Amino acid sequence: MDVERDSDMDSERDSRRRAAAGTAEVKRPATMADVAKLAGVSVPTVSRVLSGAARVSPLKRERVEAAVSALGFRPSAAARILASRRPKAIAVVAGDTSKYGYAETIRGVEAAARAEGFAVAIIVVESPDEEEVGRALRLVLTQAIAGAVVLKFDPPGVRALRRMPPDLPVVALSGVRQTGVRQAVLDEAGAAEELVSHLLRLGHATVHHLPVPPSRREGDGRTTGWRRALRAAGAPVPPPLAATWSPHAARETGRELAAETDVTAVFCGNDELAMGVIRGLADAGRRTPEDVSVVGFDDHPLAALWTPAITTVRQDFFGLGERGFALLMGAVNATSNRRFSSERPEVVMRESTAPPPRPAPRAGH
Repeated sequence: MDVERDSDMDSERDSRRRAAAGTAEVKRPATMADVAKLAGVSVPTVSRVLSGAARVSPLKRERVEAAVSALGFRPSAAARILASRRPKAIAVVAGDTSKYGYAETIRGVEAAARAEGFAVAIIVVESPDEEEVGRALRLVLTQAIAGAVVLKFDPPGVRALRRMPPDLPVVALSGVRQTGVRQAVLDEAGAAEELVSHLLRLGHATVHHLPVPPSRREGDGRTTGWRRALRAAGAPVPPPLAATWSPHAARETGRELAAETDVTAVFCGNDELAMGVIRGLADAGRRTPEDVSVVGFDDHPLAALWTPAITTVRQDFFGLGERGFALLMGAVNATSNRRFSSERPEVVMRESTAPPPRPAPRAGH
């Protein structure tokens, strides 16, 4: 009986020590194995909870989250533990991978990374919703990565950039410079201002604007350049048209614009929207550029093949990706303090612009 009592007391003391160890301050960075042990689950289960890659029962999720909180575990710590092994991978975080500019930028990052022996993990943030951004960031930070490139082209990219941990080397890629961020940009505002000024020099009284959905409340660099050009010329600044990414919606916009005879020039936020507008104008019997000049942005591969060939801005998205990776490597390897790289896109003149049509002569004259 006494032996059994002593054994029970020893067991109770051991249990108390284990419980205390679970809540005591962890002097080394906590790992997923620590979280798994405290939560009473497997390491793969912890990984699934953190990444959101698979469904986990509410009870297990609650235990894992409680353990993460108790241990002060940060997913990025896993990458830091591997620092001595120099992870040879980076993450690219993007709101989309199907659009031309996004795909070409990612291709540039991948090519530059491959040349340096780095693998690239592509993480898509499907919306700016906090839960979705959190899911994507957990997926990024559970991997052994040296750093990350964020495509700050849209609201999901903007939100993801804001939530990146400060101890992870990060480079943002965009068309608008942002202070306090290591960044490679394309000077969209300057190129858009040049393009819209060209239309004004042709004699158009003003230029209407169909933007891409803005990444900022006041609009993106393209909208900024459009507005700047009109104000500099003393031209009226019409309200921007309703923004979507859909060329089909742009076609409907073109049909609606055809009924407004005072519309003689339209600046579209990208070439796909310009294609939609040109088609919609044609549906309603208006010709481009004889009746309405239409310009785009990005120099999509089909822009030169469209009828008429689209005047646009050629953006070196591939080069943007390369420049972004170079900035990231400077930070990762501590070989460069450079934090900013900018390039001015090129305006490409084609067939979709012309002087505005002359007013029809009044009857009797």
